[in-house]
Amino acid sequence: MGSSICGVSPSQIFLFLLFSYVSVATAALRQNPSGKSFGLSASGQINSNSVLVALLDSHYTELAELVEKALLLQTLEEAVGKHNITIFAPRNEALERQLDPEFKRFLLQPGNLKSLQNLLMFHIIPKRVGSQQWPDPKTGPVKHSTLCNDHVHLSSKSTGGKTVDSAELIRPDDVIRPDGVIHGIHQLLVPRSVIEDFNKRRNLQSITAVLPEGAPEVDPRTHRLKKPAPVPVGASPVLPIYDAMAPGPSLAPAPAPGPGGARHHIDGESQVKDFIQTLLHYGGYNEMADILVNLTSLATEMGRLVSEGYVITVLAPNDEAMSKLTTDQLSEPGAPEQIIYYHIIPEYQTEESMYNAVRRFGKVKYDTLRLPHKVVAQEADGSVKFGHGEGSAYLFDPDIYTDGRISVQGIDGVLFPEEETEIVKKPAAVKVAAKPRRGKLLEIGCWMLGTLRFRSCQ
Repeated sequence: MGSSICGVSPSQIFLFLLFSYVSVATAALRQNPSGKSFGLSASGQINSNSVLVALLDSHYTELAELVEKALLLQTLEEAVGKHNITIFAPRNEALERQLDPEFKRFLLQPGNLKSLQNLLMFHIIPKRVGSQQWPDPKTGPVKHSTLCNDHVHLSSKSTGGKTVDSAELIRPDDVIRPDGVIHGIHQLLVPRSVIEDFNKRRNLQSITAVLPEGAPEVDPRTHRLKKPAPVPVGASPVLPIYDAMAPGPSLAPAPAPGPGGARHHIDGESQVKDFIQTLLHYGGYNEMADILVNLTSLATEMGRLVSEGYVITVLAPNDEAMSKLTTDQLSEPGAPEQIIYYHIIPEYQTEESMYNAVRRFGKVKYDTLRLPHKVVAQEADGSVKFGHGEGSAYLFDPDIYTDGRISVQGIDGVLFPEEETEIVKKPAAVKVAAKPRRGKLLEIGCWMLGTLRFRSCQ
């Protein structure tokens, strides 16, 4: 055998192959300096020992279900293929019982998929952070970037506890895999961006069921198009409230005086939003607030009326009363609006003014926005009672909100107008012409002649 191949010695070939192997190994180490195995196999499939598989098979079932609903599996697989990850998994109770039902409905709506994805990726750090790598209490919190381009702060307490933002670490290093680690936390982490998206949905500006603006105005007397007359800022509206809601007269007892002061521009939407927030903070009137904002567009309509100078009094049923409504009562088209219209009085009344009225006049009928029905108020047990019989309600929480334009009075029942009883007309009696009565003596004479077999008198 020759000592060389094409002029190249075997030792030179060996050195060339060794140099090529070292170069490839060095490039691989540069791409993975930690030297830890990735979650993806050479074929691109996720490994069975990946932290994602462990999450889906773990006892964090609520979080795993949300990850699948958010369509994040492919995104997380790509993240695991690039680097290790750390997952902060809330316990199931935090997602089942401790999460606000309205916020959970917001997350599961198809139009809010991006908010759900940001919420879940806020719980994932694109690096491995074990419980031993938590910052020392003396050094203070350490900021880490998450997969949603936001930040969480890891900190330690002097008592030995560890926290992620406001959530306490209850199961450190609960699941450990070559490509990541899962820590159990006691509550859900909510980024500021998701909170802002949720608040925008609650904002009255985002309600789309509003009447179009800029439509031509019609004079109700001449039925012709008219140009709006200039009205001073803050002045009372020219037309009654029923021209904005529905045609019909408006006669009501004297309203309570509102707060005095100079007239200014009225921001009705802000006032309606303020009184709805007051209902929520007061407690026990969440269903009423939900109907005004979410189930109907009445909040926007009320804000428009107040902006135009009208005043209203809302008789707000509490949650216990609203829970007694049946599905049939709410399923008819326009039924929620008609129910609320019957609880809105187109004047400003307070608990004191209504009580003084029923004390003085006994029974007082107030107009409502549900024409032509009126709500009857009377004194009962030192309070004001609305309605009739079993469908009556008492003034339960007086003056929940009063600002001179909007008055909110809490009641303990849902009011319904009296059913109109149909008057059944009896058929007119047929008058039979009576024969003229003869005199008494003539009748006796005819009778005697008849007994004697004479021809009877006709």
